[in-house]
Amino acid sequence: MKFAFTTLGCPTWDMDMIINKAVEYGYQGVDFRGYLETLDIYKTEAFTTHLEQTKKHFAEAGLEIPCFSSSIRLFSTSKEEREDFAEELEQYGQLCQHFNTPYVRVFGGSIGDLDREMALEIVAQHAWKLLTIAERYGITLLLETHDDWTDSRTVQAVIERVGNAHLQVLWDVHHPYRTKEEAPEDTVARLGEAIKYTHWKDSYKTQSNDRGYQLCLMGEGDCPFQRMVDQLKRMNYSGYYTLEWEKKWWPNIEEPEIAFKSFPIFMKALQ
Repeated sequence: MKFAFTTLGCPTWDMDMIINKAVEYGYQGVDFRGYLETLDIYKTEAFTTHLEQTKKHFAEAGLEIPCFSSSIRLFSTSKEEREDFAEELEQYGQLCQHFNTPYVRVFGGSIGDLDREMALEIVAQHAWKLLTIAERYGITLLLETHDDWTDSRTVQAVIERVGNAHLQVLWDVHHPYRTKEEAPEDTVARLGEAIKYTHWKDSYKTQSNDRGYQLCLMGEGDCPFQRMVDQLKRMNYSGYYTLEWEKKWWPNIEEPEIAFKSFPIFMKALQ
């Protein structure tokens, strides 16, 4: 197993802390979803004026950046927004070349009350345009099981409609199970080898917030992680197991020093 964490879980850590803790806790990679106060890491000094220093520190620590988690959404009816997303992908494509990063995460996005088939066509048309950029940089876009594209059937439809090897799947193992009550066996049966990367988090149902669930440390909720790991093993999955500890969005959950340290230990017990 290869482990990473997303920086969504450590919004106050500087680069030295991120790297040092990743090494200390036994991780092989860091997935960047923001850095300090901004989600757009390509605008930060760490990835612009101090880029070479950041590259050197990662190399010396023996750490990879397996994925850059972008804010790009495939569903958009705004020309200006699509142009912004194209520029964002250009920025991440350049960073991918610097760090030998193969993947950029993208969202499907909210489709509102639009007909699903119409939304699928809009997504496919936008994806084809973005994929010309991805191909130029030699990277793969990963559509996450998230938002209005959480159900694996909707993600499967996108992958089949687009039909390009540079668009694959990020299986957030939590969302389909928790929000769609989808069995992991069904998710993997539909998405199969398109799953190139995974996000992990645990939760339990509650009526105390509008989401209907509460995030918690791995093993303290009821997500069927053993079944999920077993499904990945059966398909000979060799990608990352990445903890997505959403501290930035859920400030009251445990500190990263607790969540990050426990994740590799918990996951290794499932092998």
